[in-house]
Amino acid sequence: MKKLISWNVNGLRACVTKGFLDFFKEIDADVFCIQETKLQQGQIELDLTGYHQYWNYAEKKGYSGTAMFTKDEPINVQYGIGIEEHDSEGRVITAEFEDYFVVTCYTPNSQNELRRLDYRMTWEDAFLAYLKSLESRKPVILCGDLNVAHTEIDLKNPKTNRKNAGFTDEERAKMTALLGSGFTDTYRFFNPDKVGVYSWWSYRFRAREKNAGWRIDYFITSNSLDERLVSADILTDVFGSDHCPVELVIE
Repeated sequence: MKKLISWNVNGLRACVTKGFLDFFKEIDADVFCIQETKLQQGQIELDLTGYHQYWNYAEKKGYSGTAMFTKDEPINVQYGIGIEEHDSEGRVITAEFEDYFVVTCYTPNSQNELRRLDYRMTWEDAFLAYLKSLESRKPVILCGDLNVAHTEIDLKNPKTNRKNAGFTDEERAKMTALLGSGFTDTYRFFNPDKVGVYSWWSYRFRAREKNAGWRIDYFITSNSLDERLVSADILTDVFGSDHCPVELVIE
């Protein structure tokens, strides 16, 4: 059994002051992925005994960034998706293991007034092609902040958010296309109709207190891994970021 964790920490240095390392030790994951580190190389040293550390930094300071910490040393690690246009923001790390690839991703946000929606659409197509190219070699476990609530049960207020970043018809259609191309949304695999469980809450309007949230953090796996899925959870009682961690256990 392997336990995987994914967490958008929204600034790792801030998250470390809010209990990140205590959670990291307690959860004892085999693979621990983080998004939105907001770091440059050398800005933090984490003593994670027993783990290999892999970091992908954005060129822009204090922005984006991902990391992956693994107990087993991967066969190979790749940063980005091999397309220059998409690889300057530190958004993707891929680790190859014996049975599967683990990909952590921080999907670009479409932003206010959807000013990055066109770029996001280009990204989505390139990223799906990348995932399928990996999958032609072995199954894929994708995790991260994918910046989309897929269906109306994935956020508290679907009606008022319909044309907002993260819940546009265009972004939702890209998630439908991803799942339709041979991938499983693991949380929905175990909880097809569950409502009121979210992974992100705005810092405004006491949203977390009121549980006015969105489910935008995922573990998505190749269909061929379905029979090996043990559990998928959203760890809503873990604080330290405006997101909470999500978890996958696989045989």
